[in-house]
Amino acid sequence: MCCTVAAPLSLCYLRGMARAESFCGVILAAGFSTRMGRDKALLPWPPVAEGTPAVNTFLGSWIDLLQQETDLVIVVAGRNLSNIAPVVYEHGGFLIENEAPERGQFSSIQTGLNDVLNRGRDAAMIALVDRPPVVPGTVRELKHALLSSPPDIWAVVPEVRRGDEASHGHPLAVGRDMMEVFLRAPAESTARDVEHQHQQHIRYVPVDDPFVALNIDTPDDYERLRSANMVASGSTF
Repeated sequence: MCCTVAAPLSLCYLRGMARAESFCGVILAAGFSTRMGRDKALLPWPPVAEGTPAVNTFLGSWIDLLQQETDLVIVVAGRNLSNIAPVVYEHGGFLIENEAPERGQFSSIQTGLNDVLNRGRDAAMIALVDRPPVVPGTVRELKHALLSSPPDIWAVVPEVRRGDEASHGHPLAVGRDMMEVFLRAPAESTARDVEHQHQQHIRYVPVDDPFVALNIDTPDDYERLRSANMVASGSTF
C-alpha cells in the first residue's frame, strides 16, 4: 500500500492583507486626582458650572464612545473603585482593579492589557480618563489606521499640530505585538519610554481633534475647558 505525504503547508501574510484584530477599549482611571481635588473620572461632561446638573461624566462618556468601535470596554480603577463602579456598570463597562495604583500609570496599562488578553482579544484602544472624550471620528480613524497598516506597525498614535509643533496624545490603538511589549516591560517603565524604544513600529496619524492632547489636571484647567466651549459639534455622548 502506498501513501503520499503532502508537502508542508506554508502560511504567509500578503503585504496587502487586511488585519482583523478584535478590539477592547481600556480606560485608565486609577489615578488619585490629587491636584483636581475630586475624582476626574466623575467630572461632568460636557462641562458645566458647579451645581449645574450634569448630562454625563468623563468616564461615562469615554465608555459610550469606545463601545462604538470595540467589543467591550474595560475600566482600570484603583482606590476609587467603589466610587466609579456605578458609572461603569450603568454604561455597560467592565471594571477591574489595579491593586497597587501608587506604582503609576504604567501599572494600570499592564493591568488593563493583561485583562484584554484574558478576554481573548488581541488589540486595544487605550484612553486616559483625565482627558476629555475625543471626537467619535478620531477613534474610528485610529482603529482604521491600525487595521490598514502592515504587520510591522504595532501601534497608532494620534498627532495634533500647533503651528510647527506636533503633540502626540490619546487614545492609542495597539495591536498584539505592542501589547506584549508593554506587558514584558519592567514595572517602573513609562509608556512613552517603551514607545520610543519601538518607534519604528509606531505610526503617527494626524487628527483634527484638540482633545487628544488636552490634559485636565486642576480645577482651573476644567474651568478653562468649560469657558472655552470646546465641545465638538457632532459629538454624541
